[in-house]
Amino acid sequence: MGPRFAATPLSALAPGSSGVIVAVDTEAPVARRLLDLGFIPGSRVTVVRRAPLRDPVEYEVRGTRLCLRNSEASCIQVRSADGA
Repeated sequence: MGPRFAATPLSALAPGSSGVIVAVDTEAPVARRLLDLGFIPGSRVTVVRRAPLRDPVEYEVRGTRLCLRNSEASCIQVRSADGA
């Protein structure tokens, strides 16, 4: 196995960045919905763009583009996939 990387909230990634989902906070009220939408550990997610006021943000996961609020995206932990 490769080196371990620290997880960061999905909401912290910049537009154009990618990451691999490592965990979804199952205590969050939106956790079940996030999992149903495809934000599943092991999936690659890309930040497509931010709204002018930085919220919501468009993400691409499993071939689908979705918008999430920063509060929802902060429930998803990712490790950087850029340069990998």
